[in-house]
Amino acid sequence: MVLFGACATGGEQYRIRPDVRSMAGRDAFLSRPLTPTKPRLNVVLIVADDLGRADTSMYPEGRVATPNLDALADQGVRYGAGYVTASLCSPSRAGLLTGRYQNRFGHEVQPHDRYVSNAFEYFFARMFMTTEDWKLLSYKAPDADDVQRQGIPRSEVLLPELLQRAGYATGMFGKWHLGWNDEVQPHRRGFDEFVGFYEAYSLYASPIDRPDIVNQRLPEFSDRFIWERGRSNISSLVHNGKVIDEPAYLTDRFTDDAIAFIDQHQREPFFVYLPYQNPHTPFQAKQSDYDAFPDEKDPIRRTYLALIRSLDTSVGRVMKALDDRGLTNDTLVIFISDNGGALYTRATTNTPFQGGKFTLFEGGVRVPFVMRWPAQLPAGVRFDEPVSALDVVATVAAAAGVPLPDDRVMDGVDLVPFVRGEKQGAPHEALFWRADYTSAIRKGPLKLIRDRHSDVTALFDVVADPGETKDLTSTRPDDVKRLLGELDAWSAQCAAPLWPAVMDYRFVASDGREYWYPL
Repeated sequence: MVLFGACATGGEQYRIRPDVRSMAGRDAFLSRPLTPTKPRLNVVLIVADDLGRADTSMYPEGRVATPNLDALADQGVRYGAGYVTASLCSPSRAGLLTGRYQNRFGHEVQPHDRYVSNAFEYFFARMFMTTEDWKLLSYKAPDADDVQRQGIPRSEVLLPELLQRAGYATGMFGKWHLGWNDEVQPHRRGFDEFVGFYEAYSLYASPIDRPDIVNQRLPEFSDRFIWERGRSNISSLVHNGKVIDEPAYLTDRFTDDAIAFIDQHQREPFFVYLPYQNPHTPFQAKQSDYDAFPDEKDPIRRTYLALIRSLDTSVGRVMKALDDRGLTNDTLVIFISDNGGALYTRATTNTPFQGGKFTLFEGGVRVPFVMRWPAQLPAGVRFDEPVSALDVVATVAAAAGVPLPDDRVMDGVDLVPFVRGEKQGAPHEALFWRADYTSAIRKGPLKLIRDRHSDVTALFDVVADPGETKDLTSTRPDDVKRLLGELDAWSAQCAAPLWPAVMDYRFVASDGREYWYPL
């Protein structure tokens, strides 16, 4: 999202140094020959961007009709307590594609291609660009070379690299947001085919002379920078590293490319990664989708609903493509959002959950999560034990008969035996989150959030109180002490962030206390 000038020198504090040992382990692992030990399996992983559970009718609290997503969930497993590892885009995706807490390898806050460069720029930005809920951080910044090095480290093994090594055709169509330098671009990290963009956002379509497109700008300070960048720099649309010009609406283009990739590779195992931008800003919707909500009077909300409708339609198109080619039974389809709804757009709510994107409340990290695999998973199941985006890599690897690296901690769990009843209980003893000064743990029904920025610690029973409205710290001090100890023990296993945040976001909880999140 950020916005400012060229980088100042930050010295050794933010120097990015390769993890040589882990890089050697990765290279050795990926160089070994591999034949999958299971029958052919195709994988389609679809990721929505900033889609909260209330933004889809897959869940009881849903307020938006999503018939194609509903059908997908009805044919598979709907996770009632599905979590992501961060409440913002890039770290969440780093955890998703590695099956490891991104904190283990320092991918803890968003990569940024710009930082404030001097005291004057910092003063100007604080005075004229920062709203009360967004606080710009000091102007110490990494060296320019280290800014360019930001992104998913080469020491990590990504899901497409696992599957490519096993003979899969691998294609990605959509938002990357895991770095932009040559070393980390998708076509160098396991994807045979990549069409998409590197940044957190791009324009869905040109805003000029397009009567078929509704352009809705937001009264939110960062929105204008998204529109100003447009499709330039790392927001450009690229095909395997080369910038391309695309007149089509991006959601449709990515769907078309995914279906074409399935057509091309339907006689061999394939992996399609389809990380849509919908419904992330900028709010640009097709007029036909906008017209489907004539009763919505708020144009911002109406455009948001149109973006969700476009997403749902595209998911339906991909599912129909699998059906028409006779591939449904042997294709594992996974749908998940990267974090909860973005409340700052004023277009959505995460009720009954509190908070949203940029918070560790349930509204920020508890997301829509579905798996469908007719050959192996029962249909119409709701699984309510806590699960994580971390589990995607482990589940896919087990289903495909592909081993995981054994030289590092893998945090995910194969969910299939739990859903099938072959294993009992909770797949995870506990789940953890950390973003610099804010962190959280969920263990059983209890969830503890600690915010060192505001000096707040809160304990909730998220089963009895999913809205996290009743702080139990005063009545359950032993649980607070125990969970803080476990959170600290996990955090001690993690690396320091590889690069600094540029901004803090403030969320005021229902009890009036402030919580902050770095981005």
